[in-house]
Amino acid sequence: MLRDFTAVDVTPEVRSAALRLIERLRGAAAKVTWTKAANLHYTLKFLGDVQAEKTPEICRAVQEAAAPFSPFQIVATGAGAFPSLSHLQTLWLGVGDGAEQMELLFQAVERLLEPLGFAREHRRFAPHLTLGRVRGGNPAGFKELAELIRKHADFDAGPMTVSSVTVFSSILAADGPTYSALSHAALRG
Repeated sequence: MLRDFTAVDVTPEVRSAALRLIERLRGAAAKVTWTKAANLHYTLKFLGDVQAEKTPEICRAVQEAAAPFSPFQIVATGAGAFPSLSHLQTLWLGVGDGAEQMELLFQAVERLLEPLGFAREHRRFAPHLTLGRVRGGNPAGFKELAELIRKHADFDAGPMTVSSVTVFSSILAADGPTYSALSHAALRG
């Protein structure tokens, strides 16, 4: 069994900017598991536990979904939290310009993976790069972290070109997950 997901990898420039944002948020007295630099990406669809023999089908479906799209620009911008700033769980860097194209890419991936047994998402797609997951702390620490996120709501990590979708496998370990790229599907439109 593999834990698979589809994602858009980030450029070194966006990765560096995301790490600067993490450093700014790290000062709050909340317990957060921060995302490792190598693991920063924009998730399109989480697939969960998948039989290894299903991987070639998944990779083909993602290639078929990505192929009609032309490479497009996004701007990595805006700090926020799911489900909200008053109930911090997942800290993220969003997408400004290009969010609509990212959503169309997500919909294409989802549409072509559905026949393989992957149910459609019930939540609205919100393109985001996970910076960290809140694990605990005291009310003052949560408030401090929410205030730091609010302060960086307009954080600009810069533009990047989305030119492919990657199918990743995730191996969970005590020091966090390690991701391996299984395939890259180019946007060829």
